[in-house]
Amino acid sequence: MLALAATGCNASGQKEAVSSTGTPTGLDLVYSQQLSWKGCGGGFQCATAQVPLDYAKPSGEKLGISLIKLPAQDKSNRIGSLFTNPGGPGGSGVDFIRQAAGSFGPDLRKRFDIVGFDPRGVGKSGPVRCNTGSQLDQFFATDSSPDDRQETDALAAASKNFAQNCQAKAAAELPYVGTTNAAHDLDVLRATVGDKQLTYYGASYGTYLGAFYAEQFPSNVRALVLDGAVDPTASSTGLLIEQAKGFETAFRAFADDCVKKPNCPLGTSTDAALAKITDFLNQTDKKPLANTRDKRQVTESLAVMGIATALYLKEYWPVLRQALAQAIQKSDGTLLLTLADQMVERKPDGSYSNQTDANMAVNCVDKPNPSSAKEYGKAADEATKVAPRFGPFVVWGGLPCVYWPVQTKKQPAPITAKGAKPIVVIGTLRDPATPYKWAQSLASQLSSGVLLTLDGDGHTAYLQGNPCITQATDRYLVTTEPPKAGTVCR
Repeated sequence: MLALAATGCNASGQKEAVSSTGTPTGLDLVYSQQLSWKGCGGGFQCATAQVPLDYAKPSGEKLGISLIKLPAQDKSNRIGSLFTNPGGPGGSGVDFIRQAAGSFGPDLRKRFDIVGFDPRGVGKSGPVRCNTGSQLDQFFATDSSPDDRQETDALAAASKNFAQNCQAKAAAELPYVGTTNAAHDLDVLRATVGDKQLTYYGASYGTYLGAFYAEQFPSNVRALVLDGAVDPTASSTGLLIEQAKGFETAFRAFADDCVKKPNCPLGTSTDAALAKITDFLNQTDKKPLANTRDKRQVTESLAVMGIATALYLKEYWPVLRQALAQAIQKSDGTLLLTLADQMVERKPDGSYSNQTDANMAVNCVDKPNPSSAKEYGKAADEATKVAPRFGPFVVWGGLPCVYWPVQTKKQPAPITAKGAKPIVVIGTLRDPATPYKWAQSLASQLSSGVLLTLDGDGHTAYLQGNPCITQATDRYLVTTEPPKAGTVCR
């Protein structure tokens, strides 16, 4: 994943000629296209933009990128469009804006069209679809903390099957779903709405996409907020190990809080709580829990997934206490399973969104992967030492990438985005999914990075509603004046 200058880059990593305005000459028609916005309910407008499947062949096959916007309320003082990405990779930006547009600050909703889009391979933008609902049920239920050779072989077989399903059903698209191409798409979208420079809010993986955009098109940056940052320099397994540590930190924070509550199902001290959850997971590994919703058993892997889901928002902690009480005291895994299904977007009818398939497709092509399950096992062992409850589950979850039909040799590298205007990076101290150290790292890599910190819990900061974060972020996006570097909100 080599950093590229503002000359632009095609899918093969080769530089291509650019015009005096910085727009690749072969993409004039793509950049100048006129979008047809139509009402799509709730005050929203929707459109579809066309981008090249392969930027090395800009006149070749096109891919439709689905967009949605909530128009600016104050049209006379409208600044432009605020593009957004909710993360994943694999999260639908269209669904995100339908659900969360009203949560953006009032100044932003007045002055900007709030815009969401499904990145290539996601949602309605040429979605990568590999696995059926029943196949994903089986994949997620597979023991992802193998204790012996038999369990390791079973996990490897399930992971290989996942990759083979994607090869069979989406081979033509897999080489082109990576972040470099998605960032190029974002620049096309910027041009199609008539903005000379990009204003952007990206959460989680959306920070990675935003940083890649700034690296490719630094002169096109107006204001970028990167909330819950991902570290571009980390290896594929290094990211997973650090993420596992993040979940471990977040669970300890939950346990600290739980033991202060009456009837905490984990006991009355943090150490006792950690021992209790470890014992519970070991028991569930031997004897999965039943649930009252359907015929699935709640395996150890599904239980961990349910716990992890509730750590994303502190508001979910009461739900997690209830779920653990049911599971530990009554051997009922229904609520844990409901939480797990929420994370992977499994619907009540047993079908899934394409989030999981798209997530794997992007992650597997963005960075080089270990060449064998044995190498993955070494990373899982390392993760287990530093994150005993979450390490193996998080790391082994990436095993399909070993068998992925498309691989890259581009090594992780710092992103500096030299020449870009100030870029605000937000980190939350006890973020489970994107550890705070990643925000520190990205802010220090970016030549114009400014770190804004939330001393708090949960994944990402802005939409949690902290007044200090909201005010600093909204002021920056409206005026382009960043907060003072090192600002900490509590």
